[in-house]
This record gives sequence, structure tokens and C-alpha cells, in this order.
Amino acid sequence: MPPFKKRQAAQPDGTIRRSQVVTTFGPGAMVDLVDQAVLIGGLDFWGYDKKRMATISEPRLRESLLPHFKALGRELSVQSPFREPPVGDDRDPNAYVGVRALEFPQWFVCQEPQCRSLVKKTELELKKSRYIHTCLSSKKPSETVPVRFLGACVRGHVQDWPWIDFAHLNHPEGRCAAPSLRLVEGSTGDFSEVRVKCQCGAENPLSGALAGAALACRGHRPWLGEQGREECDESLRLLVRTASNSYFSQVVSALSIPEPGKELEDAINEHQSILFAATTESLPAFRTIPAVGKALAAFSDAQVLKAVAALKAGESSGRAPLRSAEFRQLTASPLEKPGDRPQPGEEFHAREVRLKTGLPTGLSKLIIAQRLREVRVQIGFTRLEAVSPDLQGEYDLDVKSAPLGLTTNWLPATEIWGEGVFLQLDEKAVQAWEARPAVQKRTKELKAGFDAWTRTLKSRDDSPVPAFVGARFYMLHSLAHLLITAISLECGYSASAIRERIYCGPSAADLNTPMAAILLSTGSSGTEGTLGGLVEQGRRITEHLRRAYDLGRLCSNDPVCAGHSPHDDHAERHLEGAACHGCLFIAECSCERFNRYLDRALVVPTVGHDEGLAFFSQRP
Repeated sequence: MPPFKKRQAAQPDGTIRRSQVVTTFGPGAMVDLVDQAVLIGGLDFWGYDKKRMATISEPRLRESLLPHFKALGRELSVQSPFREPPVGDDRDPNAYVGVRALEFPQWFVCQEPQCRSLVKKTELELKKSRYIHTCLSSKKPSETVPVRFLGACVRGHVQDWPWIDFAHLNHPEGRCAAPSLRLVEGSTGDFSEVRVKCQCGAENPLSGALAGAALACRGHRPWLGEQGREECDESLRLLVRTASNSYFSQVVSALSIPEPGKELEDAINEHQSILFAATTESLPAFRTIPAVGKALAAFSDAQVLKAVAALKAGESSGRAPLRSAEFRQLTASPLEKPGDRPQPGEEFHAREVRLKTGLPTGLSKLIIAQRLREVRVQIGFTRLEAVSPDLQGEYDLDVKSAPLGLTTNWLPATEIWGEGVFLQLDEKAVQAWEARPAVQKRTKELKAGFDAWTRTLKSRDDSPVPAFVGARFYMLHSLAHLLITAISLECGYSASAIRERIYCGPSAADLNTPMAAILLSTGSSGTEGTLGGLVEQGRRITEHLRRAYDLGRLCSNDPVCAGHSPHDDHAERHLEGAACHGCLFIAECSCERFNRYLDRALVVPTVGHDEGLAFFSQRP
């Protein structure tokens, strides 16, 4: 990437919402602008206006990420580990402020039907934001467009497809001295019709790339700049630039919850810009600042200085794993009282609701959260294959996670303010359900499908594979999807605006906390207001459970959908049982697992299955 240019008044080439930069269009993502195709630059190429740089504090989230970063020899800032993406000023554009992007790919295709030359950018002429190619046959200038095919590997590397080498891959005489390529895509543009031809007579169909042509990845990471290349022993795989598998962001999130015993640490983090400079001599002066003095009133100077030293050294304070801590806080919510409303500035307000008619069988608690603050942080990304988080919602930062920057010690983040409904299932009922013979038999089928999927992953690379999540997670996940569809019809929010959060345990990170609960929440970044519709619908949970029950009983694709088994499935749908677009699949922005690990037969009775398989065997 070239160095920053001087300040200029020109408008940026495109705009993206800040929350999207943390998910869909993060560093390393490919974006199509009006006239260009670009690759979003890494964190080293983000420019901030110091007066408008917003940092986000969430100590629980930083502490959960810290061990993984230390294991990889990477640092995570103590004072500002999370930053919101930079925001530009359309009225006063500044080349120093914003997210820089690299023009990518570097190969273009001539749009003249009789030409279709495949040419590198360096051989073209730029006119009015378009690259022009002079066709040899007609001698007329023609516009070009970026080629839609790239090369990538499972470690996140991406590069231009080696067109010249690929075209001559099977040519008896090898690579010619002066290659001149054409991309012939046929009438439909399907892989079976796309061919790369050279003037020397060499040609190769792109279907050969899908069949596993022996091309090695060169370890290119262009979003990290010229120093981003690394050694790689993976095979290069053909990738369509705009395909859904071109970018899978790895986002870890945490709810801002009060934690008993962490008051001093939270106070220091809130005023860290002041207190991190505290000494025995300066701390009394810092206490004279009203906000700081109020936050530290219950603690002695010795306690404060000891806690500051521990935080600066990055020492762990022994917090519970992310989901376990949230589960404990939510289930311990006090009973709702008349007039109980969130106070200004309150980040977490949740109350238990007891319905006059009682909760449906199988539920133990109903919690409505009128105020929630969720912090989402992107820690990396993958291509070609999505890596699933563990039951605590965390990732192992192994070689499959591509880094977002080379020299930065912070991560891009966004905060979401919203509301939610928390449902806890009766733990004894869940354990009794898990012990049923029909459930144990179905668990073996789901496990066999999961094993078939992991074998597919291992055949492609040697990266670690996740652990089987179990039938409990399948049931909770499927119930969440059914409820999202049912509630969205009444609450005023679209189904894509409601997001699930699954609490399933015990987990490997916390063997002592059994969890069986779901949180359905909604919210918006940059605002603190909610419509209140989701909370109010929580009070009518019995009606929505009945509607979810009816939705799950029959799918428009039954009996094919209900009879689907993930074991030895020719369609390679190894991670779902009775689930498809007609019943359980929802918008991927609402789902934590890319519409995987679903089976409605575990929630409600379905065609061809024993009723004892369903957790809700009777209509609520």
C-alpha cells in the first residue's frame, strides 16, 4: 500500500457502517464499490482523528481474550484494547482519517465480447475511474472489470489466481515466452464453461481448479501491506470474489454485567486514563477529582495501587468464563416490582417475571432485560471454512485465524444497546430428557454426522476441529430459531433484527455450571433507545411457545425434512437433522452458528419420529 497522501478535499471512494466493519467488512474482506473492487486494509492502515477516536471498555472480554493472545506471543493493550472503527467527516474529508483499502484483484477482463482479454492492471490505462483496454483486433478502447475469480487457502491467505501458470498447467510445451490470455466464460458463466486460453494454444478449464489442480499457496496477506506475506504449505483453492465463503469474521461478544467483588477493578478501568498513572504521592490528588473520588471511596490507597499494578501487568483476576458469568447474573435477577425501570446510564437492567398463569412446563425462569449493553470484538477471520466458537462463545486463535494487523495491540469493536428476553429451561427436565432412549439414539446419529463433517475438514488441512456440542445445544438452538420466527410476527422487530445467545453447559471451560437457556435480544449500535416490543412480548411467552410449537410440527418440505439424518448424507448436510429453509433456517446475522447444529425433532414432535424425542412433547 502506498503511504498516506496529503490532506485533500476529495470524497472517499465508499462508505460502510461502523458496525459492519467489525463483522461483514472487516480487515481482509473484499468489497465491491461502484467502480472498483477493493480489499479492506488491516488495522495498521486505519487512520483516526484523535479528537473523535472512541475506545470501548469491557474488562471481562479483554480478560477472556488475553490468554489466547499471550499464547501466540501477541499483545493486547491494557488501556485501550478495543476501538470503534474510525468515522470520517463527509463535509471535511481527510485522507488521514478512515479505513484504507487496496484495489484487489489486480487482474481485469475486457468487456468487448470479441476480445475478453485477461490483463493485469499495470497494462491498462485509467480513465475516469475505469480501466481501459485497447483491443488488438478492433484497436478500440474498451472498459474492463475486475476478474471474479481469486485464489485462497484455509489460513486466510488470498491472492490473484495464477492465471498464466494455470493456463499452461497441462500444456506439453510448458509456459510460453509471451503469454496473452483470454477468459472465455460461455453463455451462462458456469464453471463448466469457463476456460482460460493463451495465444500459444494452451488452455485450461476452471473446472480443473475445482478438481484440485496442484497449485501452492504463496502466503499472501495483502491487507497487511508489503510485509504481510508468510510461508504457507496449503494448497490454493479457487474462490469467487463475492461468494459467501470468502470471509468469515470471528466475533467474540460479552454483555456488560455487574460482577460482585470486581467493583474496584471496574472503577479503575472506568478511569484508567487517570489511575494508571497513580503513585503513592499522586493518588490523594487524583481522589480530589469528583468522579474518581466517588468511585474509589470504599477502597484504601494500598488496595487501589495494588489493583492498578495487577491490571498494568495483565494479571488475571479470576473472572468466570463469558457465558457462565452472564448466565449466573441473569438467573439471579431480582423480581420485577411496579415502576421498576432502568436508570439513566445503567448498562444492565434485568428482572424476573412471574406470570399469573405460571410458566409452561419445561421452563423454570422468565427474565426480561429492559437494558442490555453488548460489546462485540473481531479477533480474526477465516476463508473457505467457518470456525465455530466453543460453548462459551470463544475461539481458539490457532493457525486458521488470520490476523487483523501486524503491529497493532488493539482490536476493532462496537457496542450494541438493546433489550432482550431470557428463558431458562428446567435443568431437571432437561437432564431427564437427555436420558430418554430416543434422545440418546438421535444423539448418536447427530454425532455420526458431526464426525463425517470433521473427516471432511481433516482431509483438507490438519487444523484442529471443534468438539461435538451435544443434543442439548441442538435443542436449545432449534428452540431459539422457532421462537425468533414466532415472536417477530408480533414484537415490531423483523426476524433479522432479533439475535440469539445460547447458554449451554457444562462446558470444557466450566464443568461446574449446568446451563440450558436462551437469550433473544435486539439493539442498535450508536443508540441507547429500544422500541420495548421485545420485552413486552416476553410477558406473552406462553402464546409464543405455542406458535413456535405449531411452526415446528410441520415443515413445507416434510416428510423429506423430518426424515433427514446427518449420517451418510449425500448432500453433505452433516450438521443438521430435521432442519431446512422451510422451517428453522433464519437470517445469518441472527444466528450464532451459520444455521448449523439444528434439529426441530428434538424440540417438538415431527413426522416419523417418536414423540418422546421432543423436549416439548405436548403443546405448551
